[in-house]
Amino acid sequence: MDRFAGQPILISGAGRGLGEGIAHRLASEGAVVGIVDIAGESAHGVARAIEGEGGKAFGYEADCGSRAAFFEAAERFASDAGPLRAVINNASVLVYEPIEDVTEDTLDRMLSAGLKSVFWGVQAFLAHRDEDAPGNILNYSSPVAYRGRPNTGAYTTIKAGIAGLTKVLAGEFGPRGIRVNAMAPGSVPTPATEGFVTPEQYEQRAKNIPLRRNGTVGDVASAAAFLLSDEASFINGAMLAVDGGIIAAG
Repeated sequence: MDRFAGQPILISGAGRGLGEGIAHRLASEGAVVGIVDIAGESAHGVARAIEGEGGKAFGYEADCGSRAAFFEAAERFASDAGPLRAVINNASVLVYEPIEDVTEDTLDRMLSAGLKSVFWGVQAFLAHRDEDAPGNILNYSSPVAYRGRPNTGAYTTIKAGIAGLTKVLAGEFGPRGIRVNAMAPGSVPTPATEGFVTPEQYEQRAKNIPLRRNGTVGDVASAAAFLLSDEASFINGAMLAVDGGIIAAG
């Protein structure tokens, strides 16, 4: 398929994990992807891999929690690839710990990477979007925004905030031809969860998922591609659960 032929799409935190998988998927469908990550070599490595597969990509090192850094990356991408058609706000820092153990440093890092970066991604997109074409903003939330799990106080607060912000922006930007949606990926093994979730814990999680399996990066990438495509042209302000039924099962 060539659903995104020539469309410049910027993805934050795409140096690994879900963001990396989505970058590969969108590039395979013709998008020109901009990979922004605080780990510059990872961002450039993903871009090189996509180019090696015949796609088109650019990598940029930037702390997405810094407005100036995110704006600079977006400006460079617009210069390299043209006006933006979409931004995917995927960056985050994952820390699981009891609320009494949360330090100011940890909370600041998580809020900066996971929530402030969404504001800067939206602003950077508006500054460099293609005004002559429909626009898309895709944010990353989580099932924890609806369920609440022990030891995820900071993470849940951030993901619930993203869920609320998505609704606000959908109403605000809809009249401007910009759709804003969010996804809530469930249990998906990625490099970001190594050290937090063991293989045994993932096995136990699968037993509690209605579909009786964990998700894959491909599952999430397929859902993201759908929400960004014309097939979803009347979907705005939605939260798409890509979780095997965890939210529905309660």
